Amino acid sequence: MTEHQPYEVLRRFPDFELRRYPEYVLVQMEIEGDFARAGNRGFGPLFQYISGNNQTATRIAMTAPVLQEATSPVSHTVSFVLPDGMDPAAVPVPRDGRVSTKQVPAHRAAALRFSGGWSEARFGNNGGALLAAVRREGLTPVGRPHFARFDPPWKPGFLKHNEALVAVADTGTGTGTGTDTDTDSEG
Repeated sequence: MTEHQPYEVLRRFPDFELRRYPEYVLVQMEIEGDFARAGNRGFGPLFQYISGNNQTATRIAMTAPVLQEATSPVSHTVSFVLPDGMDPAAVPVPRDGRVSTKQVPAHRAAALRFSGGWSEARFGNNGGALLAAVRREGLTPVGRPHFARFDPPWKPGFLKHNEALVAVADTGTGTGTGTDTDTDSEG
């Protein structure tokens, strides 16, 4: 079974979860093209990287989700999350010059889970709904929404686990207390 990126649920709101993600490392690449094409074109080189196409020929376990963020109307960053606990100093250097690694500090994020296919419209609608819900709850989104795919492309859409995510300013508001806090490994 594929390892999922860990997180802690700080609070559940009616439309989303507020989470705390520990520090993690991404392997990623910038892809030009539309939403669907970028996701498909980015997957191959990233999968080759974790399969050993790196300076030390190290094989790295696949971790869910695969992340995608629009960086312009015609380009996207596609990322794999490296396994929990991987020492950032030990992350192998990519052989493919289009692939890079990025250390992401611990942060809070809002997450809206949804099912269905991977269309740009579906992700855009859920990203917009997430931003509106976050603001309605008095939280401050930081940056643009990005999208998480947890399942292989052949899985039927109604069974797919997808998420829209956005970083949230750490202002000390909106955190859960008591029974609202729990740990989840499905993130």
